[in-house]
Amino acid sequence: MSNEKVKSFRPFGLTWPLCLGFIVIIFAGVWTGSLTTDLAGGFALTLAMGIVFNEIGERIPFWNSYVGGGLVLSFLASAYLFTNHLIPEQYAKSVSYLMNESDFLSFFIVFLICGSILGLEKKLLIKSFAGYLPAIFGGLIGAACLGIVGGFFFGISPSMIVLNYVLPIMGGGNGAGAVPLSQIYESVTGHKASDYYAFAITVLTIANIFAILSAAVLDQIGRKHPSWTGDGSTLIRKGLDIEAEKNDAVPSIKEIGGAFFMAISLYAAGTLLGKSLLPTVFGVAIHPFAWMIVVVTILAMLGWVPQETKAAAKRLQSFMSSCLVLTIMVGVGADTDLNQLMAAITLSNVVISFLIVVGAILGSAIVGQWVGFYPIDSAITAGLCMANRGGSGDLAVLGASHRMGLIAYSQLSSRLGGGIVLILGSVLFGSMIGK
Repeated sequence: MSNEKVKSFRPFGLTWPLCLGFIVIIFAGVWTGSLTTDLAGGFALTLAMGIVFNEIGERIPFWNSYVGGGLVLSFLASAYLFTNHLIPEQYAKSVSYLMNESDFLSFFIVFLICGSILGLEKKLLIKSFAGYLPAIFGGLIGAACLGIVGGFFFGISPSMIVLNYVLPIMGGGNGAGAVPLSQIYESVTGHKASDYYAFAITVLTIANIFAILSAAVLDQIGRKHPSWTGDGSTLIRKGLDIEAEKNDAVPSIKEIGGAFFMAISLYAAGTLLGKSLLPTVFGVAIHPFAWMIVVVTILAMLGWVPQETKAAAKRLQSFMSSCLVLTIMVGVGADTDLNQLMAAITLSNVVISFLIVVGAILGSAIVGQWVGFYPIDSAITAGLCMANRGGSGDLAVLGASHRMGLIAYSQLSSRLGGGIVLILGSVLFGSMIGK
């Protein structure tokens, strides 16, 4: 590395000696057991690991272009370290506390949803959401079609492909998909929920990896074909007489604080609706994040949020998606059991799961193109964000494709799209299996 490059090398915005010194201190704390296991210690460890793996991943040829670069390496390397217990147990629990008990994942998503929606112009919002449901159905149909084709090669009937592979993979993740699907399976068929869940989580885990890797590949395709993709924040293609709203306001520290309070208040509105006032609509459970998206969208269309506050919300979104995403990737990796993944790798599971992911990409891209979306961005959000492990999978997919600005659409896939799959499951289990 030349002297000029060394001077310009600023990992995480710090001079490299300063950043390296902090990383050494944190790792020494882990080694000696002196690092705390509270939120501060959890953030310190995940950021230190994330910075190291991200810097390495961004410099590995081919990997940095076609496998997802530093963010994907942060995810996979962390999964390896935590699966093999190479991180001391108390710090593994610390990261688990940060991601699960404290639910930093939801906290992270709140600011991305708020900033991404408030940064869009009214007409753009309406056209985007109006065309999104067809794109989701396109992904579902494409996933089912290619999954059934794969089933023919392994002697698996189309009905079993749909029930055992397509539904869990496209169901919105583990807690919102595989778990309730297994409960529906038990209530409709009379068979044990655990029998269905064990296989569902297996193929879902495989598909999640394919979804993340596919997102990185789609990002590269978009770079080579710019007309197929947007700026990472919008789905609507240029030339449709709609432009993103210009916002040159520079937010103050107090305005950023106001945007922070607004975001968590809007999340509170989503939970109030989703858990108390309107937990179901026509018998369908609606996730609080889906309600939050509705509330933020209404505020944006009514024009009640000042430009300075919108700019502050975008600033918060940028901070989360560019900096704290490293904590998310390490935390998601820590929650991934590679032994479980390796045990699930059989030729039929791998091939069929891969074909389902490809089908989701093609179906959502084709329908997305038809309704006026950029096909790459439609494939990533309406396709891959249906074929992964829900909220954590969404962030991994968007991180690998450098499209955190599309978080609101990915949440619609995981939450509303996942709800559609649950409805389909309750119908198909009864008609295809019966009691």
